[in-house]
Amino acid sequence: MMRRLAELKKVVDRWRGLEKGANYITEVISMEFEEEKTSLGEEIQGEVDRIASSLDEFEFQMAFSGKYDNHNAILAIHAGAGGVESQDWAEMLLRMYLRWAERRKYETKILDTTPGEEAGIKSVMVEVGGDYSFGYLKSEHGVHRLIRLSPFDADHGRHTSFVLVEVMPEAEGGIDLKVLPEDIRIDTFRSSGPGGQHMQKTSSAVRITHLPTGIVVTCQSERSQYKNKENAMVVLRARLLKIEMAKKREERNKLKGEHVIASWGNQIRSYILHPYKMIKDHRTEYQTGNTDAVLDGELDGFITAYLRAGLGKDDD
Repeated sequence: MMRRLAELKKVVDRWRGLEKGANYITEVISMEFEEEKTSLGEEIQGEVDRIASSLDEFEFQMAFSGKYDNHNAILAIHAGAGGVESQDWAEMLLRMYLRWAERRKYETKILDTTPGEEAGIKSVMVEVGGDYSFGYLKSEHGVHRLIRLSPFDADHGRHTSFVLVEVMPEAEGGIDLKVLPEDIRIDTFRSSGPGGQHMQKTSSAVRITHLPTGIVVTCQSERSQYKNKENAMVVLRARLLKIEMAKKREERNKLKGEHVIASWGNQIRSYILHPYKMIKDHRTEYQTGNTDAVLDGELDGFITAYLRAGLGKDDD
C-alpha cells in the first residue's frame, strides 16, 4: 500500500507542477507591461516546451494499461547455440540494456551471471528498478539475431548469432503470489565462477527447485549464501508470475479462437552489422541505420513503436 501511495503521490505532484507552470504563463501573458513581458519571452517559451513535453510523456504512459506494467523487471539473457559468438552477443545485449537503464536513471542489480568459456556470458539475470520498468522492457522479450563479421574467426567470416531475452515482472512478495515452504527444495554448493577464495571455499551458491512446476533457479554471484537465496527467490517468484500471466493469456486466446506458439526461431529483432548496418524490429517494422547508438542504449524508438502499436496489451 505504501508503494502504491508513493506512485500516486508522484502522479499528483507532476500534475500540480504542470498546473503551477501553466498558471505562471497565464499570469505573465496577462501582464499590462509589454516591456517586461518581452524580457520574459524566452523563459515563457521554455516553460511551454517543458509542459508540452510532459504532456506527451503522460499521453505515452497511457499505453501502460497492464496490471504489472508499473512493477520492476527481471531481465534474463541466454546465449543460444554458437559458442563464443552467441556468448559475446549476449554480453553486448547486457551492456545495451544497462546503458538504456542508466539513461532512464533506473537502478540495476545483477542477480546472477554465468561467464562464457572464452568470452562473453552464457546467461545473466538483472533486476531493473524504476517507474514502469517492466512496462517498457516487456517489448524486448524474444529472440534477438545478430549478423556480423566475427572478431573470433581468423578468416573474419560472416556469422549469425541468436540470444534469447526474457522479461518478467518482479512479484511483490506474497501480494502477487505465495510460494509455500513445502513446495521448494533448497540446495547449497560451492560457487564455480570467479569471485575469489571465499566463494570457492564456502557453499555460498544456492539452487532452489520449485517442486510443483520443476522450475530451477541458481544464484551464485554474491559471497553471502543469504543474499544468493534472496536473489534466487526474487527470480523464482518472477518466473511463477510469468507462468500465471501466460495461463491467463492462453485462456483469452482460446476464447478469441486463436493460439500462437512462440518458438526459438521467431526472432523479434535483427541487428545487421555486415554487409550494411541496420537494426529492424520484425513486429513493428521500425528500423534504424544508427546501430552504434542502439547498441549503446538508445532503445526508445523500438520500445515506443511497440507500445504505440498496442502489442503489449496482452501481457497483463
